[in-house]
Amino acid sequence: MKITIVQPETIWEDKLVNIKNIEQMIHNQSGKTDIVVLPEMFTTGFTLNAEKLAEVSEGETFNWMTNLSVRGNFAVCGSFIIRSANKFYNHFAFVTPQKEYFSYDKRHLFSIGGENEIYTTGKNRLTFIYNSFRFLPLICYDLRFPVWSRNRGDYDVLICVASWPDIRRHAWNSLLKARAIENQCYVVGVNCTGTDNEGFRYAGDSVVIDPLGKILGQVNEYEKGSATVEISLSELQNFREKFPVWKDSDDFSLNI
Repeated sequence: MKITIVQPETIWEDKLVNIKNIEQMIHNQSGKTDIVVLPEMFTTGFTLNAEKLAEVSEGETFNWMTNLSVRGNFAVCGSFIIRSANKFYNHFAFVTPQKEYFSYDKRHLFSIGGENEIYTTGKNRLTFIYNSFRFLPLICYDLRFPVWSRNRGDYDVLICVASWPDIRRHAWNSLLKARAIENQCYVVGVNCTGTDNEGFRYAGDSVVIDPLGKILGQVNEYEKGSATVEISLSELQNFREKFPVWKDSDDFSLNI
C-alpha cells in the first residue's frame, strides 16, 4: 500500500485558499497512491472559532474529500470542524473511492489551550479496514495517551493528524516513534507548516515510521510538501511473528 503524507502551509481560517493549495499539492497523485493523509483542521488551522467555521459532518469539506477521492482513485483523510446537535467536534474523516466513510471525533481535547471549552469529547475509539490493512486514527493530543492507542491486536497502521507547534516538536517526533515501537505497527504522522493567529509556528515533521521506529519517508521541516511511502502488510506480519512482543502485553479494558 502507498500512503501520501501532505504537509501544507495552513492559512488561518481560510477554507477556500487551504483547499486550493492542497489540490495543487496533490494534483498529480492519481494512480500513484492509495491514501492521501491531511493534517488536523486542514481547512482552517487549529482554531477555537467553531461557531463561525463548523460544518455538518457530510457538508462542504466532506463532499470535497469524496469528490477528490473518486477523481484520484485514492482514499483521503484528515480532520475538520463539525457541528452536531448543537455541539462542536474535532472530526476525523476517512473517505474512499468506493464512497465508504469512517469517522472519529477527537477523544483527548487540549485543555491547556481551551479546546475542551469549545469542543465535545469523542466517545468511541475507532478501528477500520481498508485494502486489507487495519487502521487506528488519532488527532494530535491523542498521541500523548498510550492507553488509548494501545494495540490490542486490532490495527496495523496508526494515523495521527495534527496541528502540533514547533515548540513541542521534540515530543511529537519522540511520541510517533514510541507509538510505532510499542504497538509494533506503522505510524503515519501528518502535521502542517506556517504560523497561526496566535503566533505559533509549525515545523511539519510529517513522517511515516515502521514498527522498528525507523523513518521510511518524511517531508522537509518548515516546508510545505508531500512524500509517498509504500508499506507492506506481509513484512509487518512477519516481524510480529518473529518478535512477538504482543504475547507478553498486559490485558486491560477502557472505561469509555
